[in-house]
Amino acid sequence: MEDMEEDSYGLNDDHNHNCYENSASGQVHCRRTGLSDVPQRLTFSPVLHRRDVTTQGNHISCSNSGLKFMDSDSSSVSSDTSETESPLSSSIAGKLTLNSASKFLMNVMTEEDYRTTYWPNLEKAIDHLLIQNPMDHISISYEQIYSYVYKCVCQQHSDLLYKDLMLKITTHLQQVSSDLDISPPENFIENFNIALTRYIDALQCIVPVFIYMNKFYIETKLNRDLREDLMKLFTDNVAGNHVNLLISLLIEAHSKPFQVRPSTMASVVKGLYTLKPDWAHLAPALFSGFIPQINPPTVESQLSDYAARDQKLQMELSLNGFPRGDQSRKRASEESA
Repeated sequence: MEDMEEDSYGLNDDHNHNCYENSASGQVHCRRTGLSDVPQRLTFSPVLHRRDVTTQGNHISCSNSGLKFMDSDSSSVSSDTSETESPLSSSIAGKLTLNSASKFLMNVMTEEDYRTTYWPNLEKAIDHLLIQNPMDHISISYEQIYSYVYKCVCQQHSDLLYKDLMLKITTHLQQVSSDLDISPPENFIENFNIALTRYIDALQCIVPVFIYMNKFYIETKLNRDLREDLMKLFTDNVAGNHVNLLISLLIEAHSKPFQVRPSTMASVVKGLYTLKPDWAHLAPALFSGFIPQINPPTVESQLSDYAARDQKLQMELSLNGFPRGDQSRKRASEESA
């Protein structure tokens, strides 16, 4: 029998980061194990006797009409070579080599792999992002998180990933709501502002690393947007549970200037309006002080009402320690003239 000529396979990387061959015969194939991106060398010996497929650990033994694959560092290479080989048989073996390697050398992620390796790492990173203090620095590899998300989506685990992400954040927000339940009224507005600000800051990191899932699953199949879904979780699980108490406290604080810091007041009112614009109807006067164009356009017939409202506001400010001063005095520039 003539000696078989050995050629090296050309390596290509498909969309799922799996390597495959592009020639009809040869020795070098690319295989990835776990999360490593380092290709490992595999050797094969074409034979023409039987068809069987076995896998054990990181070793792949594939025989399709006698084709076998195994690690190059194996102590022995199994090959069953027939006594005679026809050109037609060699051609068939070459075609089977091409198809078999593409199929069996793929880095397939099972649901068990997802549950035991990928999601636990993603969950840990999400925890850090949700509970971090803005003043603290937490070292997180966003490239690694994005890589996990990318591989989960490519391996058809988008549905599991989306459900786990939503459940994880929902559970976190339910705890945030419980913490607000025991917050004293004098600190409630400030504590709500901290919770909302911290959550929005976390989304600035979470949404980008899940952008691949958002683009190829949430937008395509669910016709939604990840950020909008996550903001709705805060609306349903936190803000919605406390909106009535929060608005009553905001109205009271608004009537007593500087009882709550103006920046905090503006942040909370604007945050509520962003979460659900309809909440502005619960306190139009409050929201109109921070959100432009909340009230309907000015009507000439109601100018007297507007003037009366301004006088009432000035009176309230005066009663709360903000005197208007002596309005009879002229400006210094006018006196010198």
